[in-house]
Amino acid sequence: MSTTARAAAGELLGSAGLAAVVVGSGIAAQRLSPSDGGLQLFENAFATALGLAVLILVFAPVSGAHFNPVVTLVDIALHRRPWSVAAVYLPAQVIGCVAGAVLANLMFAAPAVAWSTTDRSGWHLLLAEGVATAGLVLVIFALVRSGRSHLAAPAVGAYIGAAYFFTSSTSFANPAITVGRMFTDTFAGIAPASALPFIAAQLVGAAAGWAMVRALFPDPRAAGIRAGAPAG
Repeated sequence: MSTTARAAAGELLGSAGLAAVVVGSGIAAQRLSPSDGGLQLFENAFATALGLAVLILVFAPVSGAHFNPVVTLVDIALHRRPWSVAAVYLPAQVIGCVAGAVLANLMFAAPAVAWSTTDRSGWHLLLAEGVATAGLVLVIFALVRSGRSHLAAPAVGAYIGAAYFFTSSTSFANPAITVGRMFTDTFAGIAPASALPFIAAQLVGAAAGWAMVRALFPDPRAAGIRAGAPAG
């Protein structure tokens, strides 16, 4: 298998795993704690934080473990990778998240595809999605550009787990998972009419995160070249 094919497979499987964790733990939480919304959210957040950290550890050597179109786009913009990377990664991420949501539905004996009826509209939710996405981009690329990328798995898992609670939107922060969550009419779902505004807010948040990373964490390679250090 070629390197490109392996990377695409890694993004597809990792994204499917992420959606299965998010949706599956949401269904389980709803069934285990039917009368306690706070406990449902905690169970969903805790499982997602752990599952995401594990998936990053597993797939980072294969594809970089993006699982998220905004992470791929910011990585291309910051590190000047070819746009062909997006052409490979983005479809794999979206298809993987849809497949993972369908798999979670089937594991809990729910219809394979059931369009979500959970309306998530309102300016405060869009603001929360922008904040959540900007924070995620900042966490990831601050670590990468300061030579601490080995901490990304626990840091990203911890951030997303926390953001479930400190954002009103419960921190989707990922266009691919937003699309995937349209396919489940359960605790973790989002109505199709709410998905596009969420994705727009995520893209705005990603741009803000990109700007913060550029300002606070200069590319060490560029800094080395300006200082006269050997390139590479």
